[in-house]
Amino acid sequence: MSDESPGPPEAQEPSASRVPVSKIDTSVPHSARIWNYWLGGTDNYDVDRAAGDAYRSAFPGITEIARESRNFLIRSIGYLARDAGVRQFLDVGTGLPTADNTHHIAQRAAPDSRIVYVDNDPLVLLHANALLTSSREGMTEYIEADLHEPERILAAAGELLDLSRPVALILSGILGHVPAYEEARGIVRRLMAGLPSGSFLDINEGVDTDPVYAAAQREYNASGAIPYHLRTMEEIAGYFEGLELVEPGVVPVTLWRPDVPPYGAPPAPIGQAGGVGRKP
Repeated sequence: MSDESPGPPEAQEPSASRVPVSKIDTSVPHSARIWNYWLGGTDNYDVDRAAGDAYRSAFPGITEIARESRNFLIRSIGYLARDAGVRQFLDVGTGLPTADNTHHIAQRAAPDSRIVYVDNDPLVLLHANALLTSSREGMTEYIEADLHEPERILAAAGELLDLSRPVALILSGILGHVPAYEEARGIVRRLMAGLPSGSFLDINEGVDTDPVYAAAQREYNASGAIPYHLRTMEEIAGYFEGLELVEPGVVPVTLWRPDVPPYGAPPAPIGQAGGVGRKP
């Protein structure tokens, strides 16, 4: 992925032939479509672009957060596939496909990697065929399920993955949509409980360390869109309770094993935290 901020996409609507209007509400901004817009994608509507522009006007750093969240995903999944030897990935709340999705990253490092995506958004389901491309040696599949049903997710994933062998659980920017922190933490515990020893948890989420970011998020939440709740650094770390954290632990995503050129300045922290932990 380029280090340059993605430019705005052309103002075009997703093809009407692919969009069942009865299932997709285009009158209310949707977080997955707004995130797609910030990353330079085109699978979004006027209402999403307007909301994304309003958010960016209040907090210009949101584009960097979107980009660096994706860069963290690239580095962390690369570590899991290349260095930790993981060959099975369960990505819950995958959102809309852009560049460098989980299966692209994992199968570049290990072509025999098996990836299962989980989402319950109708627009994501429409684009499942874009996700269901795999290396010849590996597998990529999609499950329609809700984050709030961990056991159903595990049961469906168990038909595609070998849950007696290590799995990397990916939760990228999804837990903030659960209003109560303890509920979000419980979801993580229930998902990890169904995975064997040697499995990994890979999380990155928004944190409340930047007051301008926090104010922009409160304004967005009050707009009628699906709310997203920033957490504290301590709360993000709490998702990894009982796991063995991979160095450098839970940190701003820019500081998690950054790709820094020789003699380059260290990256600056931003309001997005991430980490990787191993189930003993």
